[in-house]
Amino acid sequence: MAVTVDDVAVSLGRTPPADGSIDALRWAMWIKDALFLIEARRKAMAPDSTLDQEVVDYVVREAVAAHVRRPDDATTVNVATDDSSVQRTYQSSSGRVAILDEWWQLLGLSREGKAFTVSLVDVGHGCHLPWCNLMFGASWCSCGVDIARRPIYEGADGDL
Repeated sequence: MAVTVDDVAVSLGRTPPADGSIDALRWAMWIKDALFLIEARRKAMAPDSTLDQEVVDYVVREAVAAHVRRPDDATTVNVATDDSSVQRTYQSSSGRVAILDEWWQLLGLSREGKAFTVSLVDVGHGCHLPWCNLMFGASWCSCGVDIARRPIYEGADGDL
């Protein structure tokens, strides 16, 4: 099932905009925008994967509904006291369709904890000391090659 303007209206608890109206066209465009964002991230992070269509529909519907509630990136508030008044503008939205981090997690496309991966050394490089734990079948290095690309612990001061 693909998300429609009517689905977004039901999520909001309001009557859908008339077909062909500017609101209906905007909502349809925002649905396409949300799908575009999801597909772009899927291609970048997991190009060979497929996403659960129910989860995609949920995320698109909720992202568009949130954007319909607050489509602009500013809210103006007027405060009047006696003979004076003050007008303030507050940021309340990103001004575009946005997908929350929790929705990216539902989709399996969260970047949380995946900022980068660094491999400092090739474990099979052969520069570990003969008495390094890796040489005895351990899964961790005790001579420091995994940190500095050369032995720095366990008597590494001498010649190899």
